[in-house]
Amino acid sequence: MYPTNSQSQDSINYQRIAEAIDYIKVNFKSQPDLNDVAEKLNLSPFHFQRLFSEWAGVSPKKFLQYLSLDYAKSLLKEQQATLFDAAMKTGLSGTSRLHDLFLTIEGMTPGEYKNGGAQLYINYSFADSLFGKIIIASTHKGICYLAFVEVEEEAFAMLLKAFPNAQYQKHEQTMHKKAIQLFNKDCSDAAEVKLHLKGSPFQLKVWEALLKIPAGKLATYGTIAAGLNNPKACRAVGSAIGKNPIAFIIPCHRVIQSTGIIGGYHWGTTRKTAIIGWEAAKTLGQ
Repeated sequence: MYPTNSQSQDSINYQRIAEAIDYIKVNFKSQPDLNDVAEKLNLSPFHFQRLFSEWAGVSPKKFLQYLSLDYAKSLLKEQQATLFDAAMKTGLSGTSRLHDLFLTIEGMTPGEYKNGGAQLYINYSFADSLFGKIIIASTHKGICYLAFVEVEEEAFAMLLKAFPNAQYQKHEQTMHKKAIQLFNKDCSDAAEVKLHLKGSPFQLKVWEALLKIPAGKLATYGTIAAGLNNPKACRAVGSAIGKNPIAFIIPCHRVIQSTGIIGGYHWGTTRKTAIIGWEAAKTLGQ
């Protein structure tokens, strides 16, 4: 069942593409063709072909190749530790520099961190994105929370859990709109986005490291730990990534297992696979 008419066309299209991805993953060994997948979605092959091409910028066949584990493994092989370190130290080129150019991180004070957001005023709003509905929240300093949601009430409850002592108002801020620009296919005009994060010093370092992973590329827990000069901290890195409070913008979806397996994702492996494929298609299509 697809979203109601009150939801944006982008959200509807994402649900269709997500269903197609699920179908391909389950039936991968039988190599379903365009007609098979289109029939599963109750769309004509022509409509499905056009929808996929508009959404991803490439044909369905090529896009599905990007989603395969072989593609993930090939990216991993290309990204040797020296290249990862170089990206960490020198920045990136082209539109993949987006995070380096426009994102700055400020950690909350020890007092704000310990008291669960007391004295903080948080504005939050909901919006549609290419990968589903999101909740986004901010303090006066920057975006403090972003998550994919299914039920708005449950999403707000999770936000309350993150900042139990803060004061809340449902109001879309200008900075919310700026952050949502990062979901656009052409985000070259995205304005500066600042993040105001609650985390330990180690967590903040890991989240900053995630921002250095190029769009269309992948890293492992081990390469991130090595980049932080702590190669034995893979488990701690994984824990910090799992607590990432800013979906998509802090790209924890670009971290996979050392075997090349996509691995888990707080907001669903189908969504993670779709984002990886979308970024790869956009990067290779430039």
